[in-house]
Parts: sequence; C-alpha cells; structure tokens
Amino acid sequence: MLFDAFKHRKSPKIEFIKTDPTWRVAWGKVDENYENIAWRDEKISVILPHTVSGFLTEKLAISSGGRFVVVGDVWLTNQVQLLQKLGIEPDSFQGSSLQLVANLWERWGFECLRQLVGMFALVIWDREKQVLRLVRDRIGVRTLYYTTTGSVRWIAPQLRTLSPHRSSDLDLVALRDYLCCAFIPGERTLWEEVQELRPGTVLELPDYKVQAYWQLQEQITAIDQPLVWHGDRLRELLNQVVQEYLPPANEPVGVFLSGGLDSSGITALVSKFHKAPVHTFSIHFGSECPNELEFSSLVASHCQTQHHILEITFKDMWERLPETMAYLDDPIGDPLTVPNLLLGRLARESVEVVLNGEGGDPCFGGPKNQPMLINSLYGSVTNQDTLQAYLISFQKCAVDLPQLLKPEVWQAVQTAPWVFEKDLYSQASYLNRLMAMNIKFKGADQILTKVSNLTQAALLQGRSPLFDQRVVDLSMEIPPEYKLSGVEEKAVLKHAIIDILPDTIIHRPKSGMMVPVQLGFRKYWQQEARDLLLNRNAAITPYLNQLPIRNWLNYQGDTWSRYGVKLWLLASLEIWLQVNKKAQ
Repeated sequence: MLFDAFKHRKSPKIEFIKTDPTWRVAWGKVDENYENIAWRDEKISVILPHTVSGFLTEKLAISSGGRFVVVGDVWLTNQVQLLQKLGIEPDSFQGSSLQLVANLWERWGFECLRQLVGMFALVIWDREKQVLRLVRDRIGVRTLYYTTTGSVRWIAPQLRTLSPHRSSDLDLVALRDYLCCAFIPGERTLWEEVQELRPGTVLELPDYKVQAYWQLQEQITAIDQPLVWHGDRLRELLNQVVQEYLPPANEPVGVFLSGGLDSSGITALVSKFHKAPVHTFSIHFGSECPNELEFSSLVASHCQTQHHILEITFKDMWERLPETMAYLDDPIGDPLTVPNLLLGRLARESVEVVLNGEGGDPCFGGPKNQPMLINSLYGSVTNQDTLQAYLISFQKCAVDLPQLLKPEVWQAVQTAPWVFEKDLYSQASYLNRLMAMNIKFKGADQILTKVSNLTQAALLQGRSPLFDQRVVDLSMEIPPEYKLSGVEEKAVLKHAIIDILPDTIIHRPKSGMMVPVQLGFRKYWQQEARDLLLNRNAAITPYLNQLPIRNWLNYQGDTWSRYGVKLWLLASLEIWLQVNKKAQ
C-alpha cells in the first residue's frame, strides 16, 4: 500500500507523493539545459512532459504566420464553425484544437476569445510585441496558476506542478477562507506566492494587466412569459449542449448518477441522444448508512442504461484520502472527493468520457440557498449581517475562527476583506446574487476543479453540461421566481426535463449525497484522526489551536451533528499539506 505510513498510528507522517508532471511555461531566463524544454526564446521557455515518441506536441502550437506561440489545454464544442470562419473546410483541417486557437488569435487577437465555446487554459506568447497572456475559460472548467515573485515566473495548469518554484509559506487569508468554505475562493491559493487566474479573464505580462472578456451578469428577459416558456427554452439548449458533450456515436459514454434531479436529467438526455452503450455509476456507503440507490436504480432502469453500483467502505474513505488529496490542486474539504476518485476509476473500466449533473444547484436554485433567503427576510431580527450569514451558511468553521486559529493568525486575517462582498452587495436580485457567487466561486473553485482533477487522475474526460457557459448565461436570464420560490426549487429545470423522467424523480425532495463522515469519526477513524490532527508535528499545528479540535473529536456539544464535517475538512487540509510538502 502506498500510504502505509498514514495508517500507522504511531507515525502519521505522510511521505511526499510524486504526481505526473504536466506542461509549464517559464517567463524569464532559464538555463539552456533545463530538462524537457520543447520550445524557447530569450524570454520564455515551454516545458512539456516527454513521452517515448517525443514531446506532447498537442500542448504546443505556433500560429500559421509564426507570430504567436500557444501552449495549453483546450476542448471546443464549436470547432467546425470556427474553422468555417477561417475559411477552412473542417474535413481538410489536420491540426489540433490548439492550432486552431493559435490561428484564430493571429486573425482576430483578443476578440477571438468571445467566439470560443468550451473549456481551455492557455498561455499565448506574442513574439513580435514580447507580451505574454494567460487565458482561462469563462466558467473555470480548466485551471491556470502562476507564481508572483522571482526573476522567472512559472505558469502551469496544475498547482502541484509549480511546487519546485514556490516557497512553503501559507497564505493566511486563504487558510481562513478554506476553514469557512472547505475550498479557497478567488485568485488566492494556499501558497503565498502562487495565484490562480480567474475564469473569463486574461492576464497580460509584463504589465500584470487583467482584462475580462466575459462577466457573469443578471440579464432577466421575457419576465412576462410563463414558466413553461422558459422551461422549453432551457430544454432546447440542454438538447444541444448534451449532444455536443457526447463522444463519437460508436463509443460508450458514462454518467455519474446519484438519483437526484440534475444527474437524472443528464442521464435521460444522454440516453435519448446516444446510440452506443450508456453506463451509469452510483455509490453507497454500506448497510449502516442510508442511500439513494432506489432512485438511481429507477432512473437507470427507466433510461435502460448499464448500471454499476460501487460500495465505498469507511476503510476506503480513510485510506484513500492521502491519494485523493495528492491529485487536488488546492485542498478541498468536501467529503465527496474520495468517492469521486473511486467512482471515476470504476467508470474508466467501461468508458473514457463521463458526464455529470454538477451545476444544477448553482445555476437553477438548489435548496442550500434557502437559509440565506430566510436571512434576507429576518436578518434585522437576528442582527446577523448578510456576509456573516453567508459564511455561516457553508456550515463549516466560520463561527469557530476566533477559537480555532492561533491568536496571531486570527489577528492577521480578522479584518481581511472577503472575495464574496462585491457580488453579495451588488444590485442584482437577491437570489441571483447567491447564484452568481455559487457559480463564480463554489463552481470554479470547488466543483469544477474537483471534477477536472479527479477525472483526469482516473484517466477520464469529465464533462459538466449544466455548467456549460451557455447554460450559465441562460440561467441568469430566467426570472428568479422560476428557479427557487419558497420550498419549490429548480422549477424551470424540472419543467425542462419533465417528459423524460419518472414523476418520482421530478417531485422527490432534494436530499443531496450525504457522506457519513459523522459516523466515520465517531466509530471508525477517531484514533487515527487524533494521531493525525493532535500530533505536535502536524502541519496545521503552527496555525490552529488544539483545544477545539480535541473537543470535536470528543463530540462535546455537537448539537447540530456538524463535527464530522469539520473534522473531515481539517483532516483533508492536514493531509494535503503533507502530500504537497516540498521534497528536501
């Protein structure tokens, strides 16, 4: 077992884990003998992984006129239309999608970004003007990180790739944000000298000018139209997007199916349009825990998919956590990380492309927004300001920060601004403010990066149709009352797919995938968690006080049964710090 050290109670230290490298760009002068340089000039070097047959050249393209060098990852749904705009017959085009982007940039420059539909993270070097641009797709499906100090600035799509080029100093504000949200929102990363490019933006060097080519905005239209009209419009778009996300017609496809509305709807649409085998994948946590197999099996039967069910044991959850954290960029304290990785590996036995239902809640009004809507009505009575209520709505460690953080850490971060404030206090309708924050932060910084990291780790292509940029834009045009109104959530989405799912699925209450971490820490992991979190050499020891952690491990005062979630968040952080420790 790779992680025997983690299981050994007397020695919870985790050895540094080496993960597969990806591409990197160095802006600045590096030694000519630096390993795996695929292309270079005086100011930049492109470092690509080396294969038996040579460099991974699909990650590098030079525009037809030779002026622009483009490095990155790109997957486009409108490649045929883009080729036609360039006057190229799609059947005659022999280049990669990256080559297409290079040629588009040479023709239209910055404006070509508005024409790209898909997911991408790009570095574009203008050899004539000596300008370097970093580009990220609108919703943040792909990630892009860069160092902020030193004579050479390093850029890569995975944070762990930059490990040799950063210090080990933590960004304390990012740590605070993680403890409140279970992910790190905004441009910060947990490393002080590394930042993440925000979705829909371009960073230009050497001036460090940031320019947005797309912004998420409320643009409510057809307010006089009924729910059925908006639902039909959404369905028409979902039909198009799902078909574009499918693999070639003769290849099987997978769907992660929980049995909830979102994943069930995607399953039904995939089954409607794909003629090759459709595989669905569901999980449960054993006989001690409730599950949703009744609903996922109902959908699989209704859609006639080849259904696969994976039992994830408490032993699996704990032992696979180090491996899972090693694949993530920033730490994510969501208990679904381990199940996502294990389910992805099961799916890879049958398919190479897997779709999911992620995005339904952020775009169409999931029930987790209801506490904030209640606060908007009764906040003046409870004397709880909107930002405080929003942070508490994550149900993590927001109220614990003064006791959990060491005094000097708390003093350093107490008054630091929050990235949510601009959207939270905008002029948009209240629900759409919440939706915007869910899409911009939880979507880009937790959900999509988790999907991307863990499906890639399982050698899968993960795709999220409900987070497609066109679906997101449309969600901001739909009147808020058709998304979440009282106890009725996602009404417009329900109407859009009402004809392809059983009534039981359409009208079932939202429950969410509940990972049994509360039971896990009470019954299975308590001693291991003590050894991990209360060890004087733990990576979190310089930042966090042990007393609240000790109380959580003893379940003292756990009125709302939230200690398990907090402990999982801390265990994930500790292990992430250990597996990302720089090699000495």
